[in-house]
Amino acid sequence: MPVLYIARHGNTFDAGDTPTRIGRRTDLPLSQSGRAQADVLGKYFAERNIGLATIFSAPLKRTMETADAIAAHSANAPQIVAEPSLLEIDYGPDENQPEATVVARIGVDALDQWNTASVPPPGWDVDPAALIAGWRSLFARIRKTAPDAAVLAVTSNGVARFALDAATTANPDLPKKLRTGSLGRIDLSRDSAVVAEWDVRP
Repeated sequence: MPVLYIARHGNTFDAGDTPTRIGRRTDLPLSQSGRAQADVLGKYFAERNIGLATIFSAPLKRTMETADAIAAHSANAPQIVAEPSLLEIDYGPDENQPEATVVARIGVDALDQWNTASVPPPGWDVDPAALIAGWRSLFARIRKTAPDAAVLAVTSNGVARFALDAATTANPDLPKKLRTGSLGRIDLSRDSAVVAEWDVRP
């Protein structure tokens, strides 16, 4: 049975920086703490002898750097494949804006709906149905090409959350957010996709 691990990239801001809401148009590299998080993720797989057949990564600096760091810990370095369906969402007028500015524009209630139910606020370029379909397509590809392997997808919070909706079985109490440097696991049988772990930060 194939297993899909989903990891969110490491931090792009360090202590003392002003974090902003970064989407697909803001292609930042990992920060110092983000590189450390990516290294910890690599050690997580290595220490558990989880051999990754393939690493799919969104084609952004922060995700590709995370994928590279994880692969560096593998005895047999897996292939890293740029996967457009994992590309982060576009936050529209809130792209690269500090959180206080975002809240001032959309309001607390709209942000809460995004955080708890993945309902996009006005102005954000998010197509939930397409993102869910993208995850299900990736599930099908993995079942076909890696039927007995472990595979990793490295993406961002705006996309990762929709893997929960794409799965056939997921605890409804799981948080939508996948924190930086954390991961989830989905067990893929022929007819099901079961979320076994979510938001685990090694």
